[in-house]
Amino acid sequence: MALDLFDIKGKVALVTGSTHGLGMAIAKGLGKAGATLVVNGNSSQQKIDAAVKAYKSEGMKAFGYRFNVADETEVMEAVAKIQREVGPIDILVNNAGIIKRTSLEEMEVADFRQVIDIDLVSPFIVSKHVVKSMIARKQGKIINICSMMSELGRDSVGAYAAAKGGLKMLTKNMATEWAKHNIQTNGIGPGYFATSQTAPIRVEGHPFNDFIINRTPAAKWGDPDDLSGAAIFLSSKASDFVNGHILYVDGGILATIGKPSNEN
Repeated sequence: MALDLFDIKGKVALVTGSTHGLGMAIAKGLGKAGATLVVNGNSSQQKIDAAVKAYKSEGMKAFGYRFNVADETEVMEAVAKIQREVGPIDILVNNAGIIKRTSLEEMEVADFRQVIDIDLVSPFIVSKHVVKSMIARKQGKIINICSMMSELGRDSVGAYAAAKGGLKMLTKNMATEWAKHNIQTNGIGPGYFATSQTAPIRVEGHPFNDFIINRTPAAKWGDPDDLSGAAIFLSSKASDFVNGHILYVDGGILATIGKPSNEN
């Protein structure tokens, strides 16, 4: 059956930064499709435990591991422990990231480096240690969570845009080097989504809300569940000949120059 192409039942999926937000939405999509989830965070064990409990309450198989994705020693030890306790990692989603909204001329170098370290260097570190087992098994799926800022700039997010632009090219280079081992490396570029973090600005009349509604051809914010299909596709056999591609889930923002604010 054609649907077998999208079957990921029993696959072990490590999703970094999956205790909340879009990372949790992506993980839930994979979990509902039958994957065994490995939940990661770096804040508190309590938060990880709460996330694991939330996944399990919806009938998903989930395990939690606390480690800093930007610390190679912690990553190396965690990956070995995950593969020993849960199993070989079949799907890696590099989702963990931060953003610091500061104009470039005011931004501290330490803050710029922190964003680059977490948003760009950590996907390299985690992938480096996960891919070794994938290479040995001649199969694997790696998904890097990019951004529309992989393509566009915006005021006050220079460090984030630099990191996400770099992540786009890192994704392409991972595909270049690892495709011969039957490993597919792709990216997902989310648009603007309705999350708890964006709730304060998603009110009618708020300038940014009006901007996003006007700028998006779909004329709405995305629902986090809208990312599930892209994640399942890039995690399954359906994408076995897709490599180095960034799939933008943005309601069409990148397809258009936009329209005048007074146009219906």
